Amino acid sequence: MKWRLQEGRGEAVYQIGVEDNGLLVGLSEEEMRASLKTLRRMAEKVGADITVLREREVDYDSDVPRKITEVLVRKVPDNQQFLDLRVAVLGNVDSGKSTLLGVLTQGELDNGRGRARLNLFRHLHEIQSGRTSSISFEILGFNSKGEVVNYSDSRTAEEICESSSKMITFIDLAGHHKYLKTTIFGLTSYCPDFAMLVVSANTGIAGTTREHLGLAMALKVPFFIVISKVDLCSKATVERTVKQLERILKQPGCNKLPLLVNSDDDAVTAAQQFAQSPNITPIFTLSSVSGENLDLLKVFLNILPPLTNSKEQEELMQQLTEFQVDEIYTVPEVGTVVGGTLSSGICREGENLVVGPTDDGKFLRLKVCSIQRNRSACRVLRAGQAATLALGPFDRSLLRKGMVMVSPEMNPTICSVFEAEIVLLFHATTFRKGFQVTVHVGNVRQTAIVEKIHGKDKLRTGEKAVVCFRFIKHPEYLKIGAKLLFREGVTKGIGHVTDLQAITTKENAWRSPW
Repeated sequence: MKWRLQEGRGEAVYQIGVEDNGLLVGLSEEEMRASLKTLRRMAEKVGADITVLREREVDYDSDVPRKITEVLVRKVPDNQQFLDLRVAVLGNVDSGKSTLLGVLTQGELDNGRGRARLNLFRHLHEIQSGRTSSISFEILGFNSKGEVVNYSDSRTAEEICESSSKMITFIDLAGHHKYLKTTIFGLTSYCPDFAMLVVSANTGIAGTTREHLGLAMALKVPFFIVISKVDLCSKATVERTVKQLERILKQPGCNKLPLLVNSDDDAVTAAQQFAQSPNITPIFTLSSVSGENLDLLKVFLNILPPLTNSKEQEELMQQLTEFQVDEIYTVPEVGTVVGGTLSSGICREGENLVVGPTDDGKFLRLKVCSIQRNRSACRVLRAGQAATLALGPFDRSLLRKGMVMVSPEMNPTICSVFEAEIVLLFHATTFRKGFQVTVHVGNVRQTAIVEKIHGKDKLRTGEKAVVCFRFIKHPEYLKIGAKLLFREGVTKGIGHVTDLQAITTKENAWRSPW
């Protein structure tokens, strides 16, 4: 059990009454009780909790009814506060994304006029227009017994963190086309484990829905679909929207297998299959006003296992420290604070790092004063975790989104010119040398000029090529193999970085900003 919990990063599902070869034999009532008792004692020994997910009677040649049971065993790893999953929320404008998150995290149903989403908005104009324009984070916790922990019974984020053994961090993204660059930044830089595509039952697939679906697929983020507002329309309309989605998911470009979730059983199966096979796409139909089928989504999120196993995380943690800077704030009496994700290594309070590249390609020394995860203090940050780091009196004007904080011995490669193998998804005319596009690579977002297209003069929609780009403003820190997205108006393309023309940072010896 210890090994299985370690393998699943703190979670394991046991099936009782199933033979090693997969034969569903089942156990009698008495045998099942004894088996569960043994499992409970085993779990207690390793400090874990068990929850029965579902029971099922099996037809086996016997007079006594026999059952099989599926049990979730959960234990928070010793070196961690809680299991952490990041879910990006996508969907067209007015599809009910913020309202659904409001209902899940506040524990109160919506009144049909947007009351549930008010706590999620960060700006006055968002409250007035009802449209999300910035990226906000919401947390939903589950305790070791699988019960929901949210703001309905906890007053602060710290309390939610303390009572949860599993945390889902929702990244609420903007649906409106005007804020597309913010949405792409949220998907590329915050490295979500999964994406939740929200579709309104009454409007179906409209506006930016297809675009968001394409973005999730281009970045290889596994996604599931939530059809909201089912209380507004008839059963026939909901079915039509489901069929429309199924048709799109089965198209040759998508090749997904839709799985409509109608019961707790379906939700458990969907969560297990979804993590194992990226081709399966669960579809939920729910309402944030009546609360219909909301519990199925909670069951699904509770069982959803992390994508990486413990071995992969161990390997990342052994590398040198690298932290992506996604947001920068100034907090009174604390100083400059940066938010982002630790992509490799371990970061501790009091550690000395270097940040860059600046406009002239230099890296500056700094010290991490304190760390917070999900609004509660944390001493050590591990690879793959998102957090905010306080940098004390460091000058905020020297920082920008897209920078990295690395350990001084890393000698990071920075470049202004790089090559990428790309596929042009859509372009009105021909794509040629001198064309300017906005390039997104991880947390880097900058305009670049096409310097050269290898082996061709120009590209048309659907064509593949290796293209040389040059950043027009300042050098950036990139890695070979990083996923790349570029856009300009209706022009869109995806690819990956294949080569960098590195600017050496050795002669730029680390400078101190003070």
